[in-house]
Amino acid sequence: MPPLPEAIILVLAPFAPLLSRRVWHHTPLLLLGAILTPGARTVTAALRATGLAAERRFTNYHRVLTRATWSARQGSRVLLSMLVTLVVPPEATIVLGADDTVERRSGRKINATGGDRDAVRSSTSPVIRCCGLKWVSMMRLVAVPWSRRVGALPFLTALGWPANKRGQRRHQPSIDWVRQMMKQVRRWLPGRRLVLVVDGGFAAVSLALACVKSRVAIVSRWRWDAARYHPPDPQPRGQRGRKPSQGRRQRRLPAWASRSATPWEDPEVAWYGGQRKPLWVFSPTALWYTPGLPPVDIRYVLVADPEGKLRMEALFGPDIEATPAPSLEWVVMRWSVEVTFQEARAHLGLETPRQWSDRATARTTPVLLALCSIVTMRALRLSQAGQIPVPLTAWYQKAEPTLVDCLALVREHLWRARFCATSAPEPEFVQLPREAFELLLTGLSFAA
Repeated sequence: MPPLPEAIILVLAPFAPLLSRRVWHHTPLLLLGAILTPGARTVTAALRATGLAAERRFTNYHRVLTRATWSARQGSRVLLSMLVTLVVPPEATIVLGADDTVERRSGRKINATGGDRDAVRSSTSPVIRCCGLKWVSMMRLVAVPWSRRVGALPFLTALGWPANKRGQRRHQPSIDWVRQMMKQVRRWLPGRRLVLVVDGGFAAVSLALACVKSRVAIVSRWRWDAARYHPPDPQPRGQRGRKPSQGRRQRRLPAWASRSATPWEDPEVAWYGGQRKPLWVFSPTALWYTPGLPPVDIRYVLVADPEGKLRMEALFGPDIEATPAPSLEWVVMRWSVEVTFQEARAHLGLETPRQWSDRATARTTPVLLALCSIVTMRALRLSQAGQIPVPLTAWYQKAEPTLVDCLALVREHLWRARFCATSAPEPEFVQLPREAFELLLTGLSFAA
């Protein structure tokens, strides 16, 4: 086995207690190869990038994903603790983003595939469906010094099995997965203030009630036809029967939006692109109720653009004491979750693995998404004064670094640490070992 750079050992050392000694012997090389290799993130591509193309016992590296015993959930706990320790200031509010995505995969031996709505290609009409694996991921939303946009760092990802697969694992909707992840994070971080930001597809009374019980503030877009009620009137003394859980229904949201007497406020909030934008907001409270569940106290927010360029939106959150401005800023931060999914597809090979066993399928994609967080944390350590170099070209002027620039910085550091450790700090000529020269030629040949 080739010697590992000290940089990758320091990053991966906290995960060593989760694996046995024999499994850990192969795991760092797989993760190092997943960072260094371009294109498809297969086990063989990772071995080729680390100089193990002639390894005869390559099946041992496949068994890390297919047969080895290790817990991805415990690995998520270690990764979250690293994110909280290295990225989040002490006593700061931890903002979490959660969403689902579809990994386009097909094959008769992949049991977890199903037909789902393609959120990227679909619109209100028509709706395009695709075949693949449905993943639900929870990410830490945190500001990074080199960008005006916050970064979404994945740490916990679960595979959702489709409902039409009989005899397999029980199907759970994405809302149930997010609720379980939220409770798990609360157990891991019992004393921190947590905020969960989700899309409108996760706006459900069951999730809001679970967040209230776990002391987690939730913010989400809301349906315009959501049922909102006043608190119930006091029950007359001596009247028998069950006490009503909600009062009369409140005025509908479109009616509030069209009334001339609606008491709008005009705060200025952090907007997309790091700008400040004035908005009109109206933020009353109500009871949100659905049959079969107890009502939940919420504060909903109507948002309008004074310039009239944006459509009016509705948000909600169970924290009835909160002001509307932070809720708007948290909703703006949620878009980084979609950016992370797209960057993972483009630069970390999210849809390129070819494993088909159930265990390898459930492990590969969470590891690739976790590499987004590992690369970002390493880039924070390597960046000079919080800045990352951006390649400039005549045809594309890039304003801010993205994940691909962080990945390039980490790759450069790993290559230098492995092959240029004994060279002078700024030599005029660098002598590479023949092994390194052949490895670079092979990597360039198969880069496409």
